[in-house]
Amino acid sequence: MNLRSVLLLALLPSTFLSAQVTLPKILTDHMVIQRDLPVHMWGIAAPGEDVSVTFRGETRSAKASRIGRWSVYLKPGGAGGPFQLVVNGTPADTAATVAPQTITLTDVLVGDVWVASGQSNMEFEMRKAATADADLPHADIPHIRLLMVKKRTSIYPLDDTDTDGWVASTPATAKDFSAVAWYFAREIEQREHVPVGVIDSTWGGTPGEAWVSMTALGQDASLNPLFASWGKMTDHETTALISQADEQRQRDEARAQGKPMPVFPWHPRLESWGAGMLYNGMIAPLTPLPIRGVIWYQGESNSVLERFALYDRVMRTLIEDWRRQWAVGNFPFLYTQISNFKSTPMEDWANLRQQQVKTLALRNTAMAVTIDIGNPDDVHPTDKVDVGQRLARAARALSYGESIEYFGPMFRQATPEGAAIRVWFDHAKGLMAKGGEVTGIEVAGRDGKFLPATATIDGETIVASSSDVPEPVQVRYGWSNSPQCNLFNSEALPASPFTSVR
Repeated sequence: MNLRSVLLLALLPSTFLSAQVTLPKILTDHMVIQRDLPVHMWGIAAPGEDVSVTFRGETRSAKASRIGRWSVYLKPGGAGGPFQLVVNGTPADTAATVAPQTITLTDVLVGDVWVASGQSNMEFEMRKAATADADLPHADIPHIRLLMVKKRTSIYPLDDTDTDGWVASTPATAKDFSAVAWYFAREIEQREHVPVGVIDSTWGGTPGEAWVSMTALGQDASLNPLFASWGKMTDHETTALISQADEQRQRDEARAQGKPMPVFPWHPRLESWGAGMLYNGMIAPLTPLPIRGVIWYQGESNSVLERFALYDRVMRTLIEDWRRQWAVGNFPFLYTQISNFKSTPMEDWANLRQQQVKTLALRNTAMAVTIDIGNPDDVHPTDKVDVGQRLARAARALSYGESIEYFGPMFRQATPEGAAIRVWFDHAKGLMAKGGEVTGIEVAGRDGKFLPATATIDGETIVASSSDVPEPVQVRYGWSNSPQCNLFNSEALPASPFTSVR
């Protein structure tokens, strides 16, 4: 027995040592089990207790360890259901007064399980989406199952998380669920004709590093500045608490006097910004459950000037870490590029988007570009149906094997041609500029100063030039926090903003 197990055993209350079999909160009625992978059931029981699991005519057994943990794997199977899953616990001591226990999970489906995670644009509730009035009344879809993970931080990885359990999709259950995740699930369920379970594990206003395990972050020395940044935040905690108390006092006074509520700058919740804190509380407890893949929408909180340059490293570390922790192979990791927003000069959304493009070097990843459907004045654009559908296109191609285009035009290279510069793209069949002329193009000469340029489309390339730049050698597109972009391919998928500067 390792030291951690010894310590856990010493800390367990005496009531636990005689407890009967229990399941973690993510294993409930109405759940979805991942098809074509071994069925994993686990939980807690009295030390030495015999636990058996019966599902689809198969029974497997295990004995709870000295600290009460048990784990059972059953053979994989195809999509279907609903099924019953039965867990039986039998005390190890036949003379014990504790009777055998049976837990029966009902209405269990077998299909595909996807985890939806990130910050506020993934958390954004279905009821707030621009299309909610049209779609929520039709949200009764029995083969879509939803699991909402409640916000929780921890300084160490937890074995269980806080949730009310799985529910079938209805207007009532879908309204507070992630809109992006719900639209994604609807698209997959309609096209693949299998049950789809989606786990909503999100927290608005949080940085990427909070969702990575501390071990993975600590193994990459290039990420050390993130710990320094966290240190600065904790150093100022007292000042922040005083500021928040003063703001609350002003709100109370305004309410008492019948005046409008004062508006204050947004402040991050300190505990939700800690490296690894959200991984520990909201992701680690999910990793024993086999999944099909992950959809992710985050990045806005990493766009500040001192943080954006590390974002590709953060995301590579996160993706590789999650794949290692789930141990079901290099599952698809599909993420959303942040949209257009005016933001402030203290943030660089253009460079953050470029960091997101770099992460595509990891295999089995894809990126949904949303530069055309944002709101310059609101960091939370309400068009979530297009985001969900674009992520679903990527899933259909990478995970379900459909032969479809799932990228918009992606910059490949730029070649100077005298007084102009030609830009070559991948995924550019039917390249077009909505509204006529290409917008958002800039070129630079050897001095590196970018100036606005005009561009024409030539097949699957564009040719850009400016009378103020006689010999352009660099080109960029959509290079601002909130650019006007209008390049698309024939599938109506937008081109990602880019720069030819390496």
